Amino acid sequence: MTNYRLKINGQEKRVRAASDTPLLWILRDTLELFGTKFGCGMGLCGACTVHLNGVATRSCLLPVSAVGVQSITTIEGLGAPMQHPLQKAWCDHDVPQCGYCQSGQIMSAAALLKKNPSPTDDQINEAMAGNICRCGTYPRIRIAIKDAARKMGGSA
Repeated sequence: MTNYRLKINGQEKRVRAASDTPLLWILRDTLELFGTKFGCGMGLCGACTVHLNGVATRSCLLPVSAVGVQSITTIEGLGAPMQHPLQKAWCDHDVPQCGYCQSGQIMSAAALLKKNPSPTDDQINEAMAGNICRCGTYPRIRIAIKDAARKMGGSA
């Protein structure tokens, strides 16, 4: 077991864990940040997506020992609940069905909009590839991303 100092959602957190413990389990089991979901455990579904220095990253594959001094943002760190333009757009366009994939979807979309405030449909599809929605709300996800982009000052 090793001691780690992690910067999560703007705050320093200290945890003790085995070096190969996936960041997902540190977030959920140790720090009780339950917004990041466990889906497949193989980085294929996107439910566990967080930002690592602003880049959408699958936390189920990332060992805590690889995080180092990088900044981690979870769905809880996007801001006050339901205040981020993406969260509002998700509700405005009835994106959630079962809701399980939504935090990962929103985190991938937030990383996209930070990098590209006016994405095209193809750019949205590319950025969101690998985020699986069992309910098939992909068209509404794309509409919500474009709506949030407009509200954030982009022209999508």
